[in-house]
Amino acid sequence: MATFNPITRRGFLGQAMKLGAASLLTGHVNTSSVRAAPERPKGSEWRIGCYTRPWGKYHYRTALDAIAEAGFEHAGLMTSKSKTGLVISVGTTLEEARQVGQDAKERGLQIPSVYGGDIPVHQSLQAAIDALRKLIDNCAVAAAKTLLIGGTGMPELYGLYYKAIAECCDYAAEKRVGITLKPHGGLNATGPQCRKAIEKVGHKNFTLWYDPGNIYYYSNGQLDPVTDAATVDGLVTGMCVKDYRHPKNVLVTPGTGKVNFRAVLARLKKGGFTHGPLVIETLAPGGLDETLEQAKKARKFVREVTS
Repeated sequence: MATFNPITRRGFLGQAMKLGAASLLTGHVNTSSVRAAPERPKGSEWRIGCYTRPWGKYHYRTALDAIAEAGFEHAGLMTSKSKTGLVISVGTTLEEARQVGQDAKERGLQIPSVYGGDIPVHQSLQAAIDALRKLIDNCAVAAAKTLLIGGTGMPELYGLYYKAIAECCDYAAEKRVGITLKPHGGLNATGPQCRKAIEKVGHKNFTLWYDPGNIYYYSNGQLDPVTDAATVDGLVTGMCVKDYRHPKNVLVTPGTGKVNFRAVLARLKKGGFTHGPLVIETLAPGGLDETLEQAKKARKFVREVTS
């Protein structure tokens, strides 16, 4: 297993010298470090997709059908009508995960991101590691690019949680699966908190999947994600495209709420996120026909923002 050590300034500087394109960190964490910008495929562009979440009360194939019909080429896997409420989870078998990947492929869809739920760090470190490895294996056989995690809001489990992540980063890299953290409340509700967690792990295969709607949501509408985005330079490799409407509502079609997506993306670009997955997570609720129309509108909006 990998040794878990909070990364030092010397360690980050070494990574920057090896990988190039470093970013100087100031003021947002306890120690100042230099972190290399995350590696990304050469020649890639913005990859606009949609998660299954807006169709969470239906079977995942219904979601994939709608995502493809709306014109997307990328589908993020999240909620679904299943025993676990997710498309892929720790309880998913390899055969089931492989079938999910095949179903996406048959619809012309690639899978940039999978949210697999919580890991049982409350049971033990080994239980959390075993669960993470199972999720990574499921992502790999489904041909999914990254595993999305939500972090922990329990201070007593914080160290063990990120130790489990650190122990699995090399394993995930061998499987060609990235591990990403999103702003998700608790102890990773803001950019600086997410930076602290990512630096604690200190592995280039553990990066940030930004979520501007959640920045507003968990700050009760007080923290503008344009401001917060300035704290995550060099960390971001993808985004949950999520809007926000006060009070505490993220079931909003992107472009109809409070988030200034053009300004958020401009600031993230300044910090090194210049291409990669932009996956719409939420839409205004409605029936199947209404949700399909909202998905089409959201896709058009994101294309306009990135043009």
